Amino acid sequence: RREPREVRHARRLQRRAIPKLFHRQVRRAVGDDDHVLHTHQRTRVQAAASYYACDHSAPQPPNRKEPPMATPKFDPSAAAQPGSGIFGLPSTKKDARVVLIPVPFDATTSYRGGTMYGPTTIFNASMQVDLFDRRLGRVYEQGIFMLDEVVRIQELCQEATKLGEAILENGGPEEGNEEDLKDLAEINKICEEVNRYVKAEAAKVLRDGKIPGIVGGEHSVPFGAIEASAEKHGEIGILHIDAHMDLRPEFEGFRWSHASIMHNVLTRIPGVKKIVQVGIRDFGENELDFAESQGNRVVTHFDDANAERMMNGETWPALCKEFIAALPQKVYISLDIDGLDPSLCPNTGTPVPGGLSFHQVSMLIETLKNSGKTIVGFDLVEVAPGSDPASDWDGNVGARVLYKLCGVVQGGQK
Repeated sequence: RREPREVRHARRLQRRAIPKLFHRQVRRAVGDDDHVLHTHQRTRVQAAASYYACDHSAPQPPNRKEPPMATPKFDPSAAAQPGSGIFGLPSTKKDARVVLIPVPFDATTSYRGGTMYGPTTIFNASMQVDLFDRRLGRVYEQGIFMLDEVVRIQELCQEATKLGEAILENGGPEEGNEEDLKDLAEINKICEEVNRYVKAEAAKVLRDGKIPGIVGGEHSVPFGAIEASAEKHGEIGILHIDAHMDLRPEFEGFRWSHASIMHNVLTRIPGVKKIVQVGIRDFGENELDFAESQGNRVVTHFDDANAERMMNGETWPALCKEFIAALPQKVYISLDIDGLDPSLCPNTGTPVPGGLSFHQVSMLIETLKNSGKTIVGFDLVEVAPGSDPASDWDGNVGARVLYKLCGVVQGGQK
């Protein structure tokens, strides 16, 4: 009687050049009995196939895990190491509490460009920031991670800038110029793509229970992050630190202009219930009218009025408490660097005399932190490098303001 096909196959495997060691191991395991061979045929065929799949040119040592390479212990007092993240930190996105989203885009800048280089400028200068803050403590311990810049955003900036050159030179589109109107429509579409990108990235950070921080770029870029924060947290307020009100319905034809960010927020994001503006000293009359039309939804503290109050004996800490008290429980911080004295940001796009000192802006956001309110996100925008790369004062100040912003969100809602 003919043997079953599986048994014949197993015997053929035995007759092939199988090493004696393997033969002895198989025979010891299953014996030579045909019945046993038939019963264990599948095991033996699998064993033979497994054997031939291996390289037996040399004896195989037992599996042994290599000891992990020693990782140098992070020293917050040492110099930043090559290849480290922002502020010289070893944080990863997974273990970071604060995730920074760089947005190198400045296509609608109306006076001076360069803020598209803000994220890189701040990143490079951050390596010189000492990590212990006397007022905020070990800010770095919560973990701070900055995403890589996305090439697509850089390309969009270059494309929109090229399209908008003639429009910006003329202060807006020429009436009846179809080419200008076509370019303007394309620029607005590009800005909307940037908004979608920022919103998607911020939403991912929020879903992970972390704090998103936008690093611009011009002031138009945080719209998506504010929208994502309002959708995640419900009703929110904005602490808006700026030299400008940014309440124009559009500027030079650009619907998503850097001069229109707060108008777009108020008209398109119903979850934003209040905006408190500090440092304001440059605006158009129509912006003032629009702010007044919003009732208590917009509270503006003009820079000259604050200066006068302090000249008459009021203190900055008392003013800070007043400003913060008007905000709801959940707050997003939008900080345009030109809200500071221009000696601290001489290369920003639209500098204005006056403004807050470094200590004043630090105390303002620290007052928010200590108020018991929850900071749900923030942005730092309009930082631009100077023409002399050896003297990057703007990046130095921007990096230190950014570290303060990261510090005040400690303990924020997950």
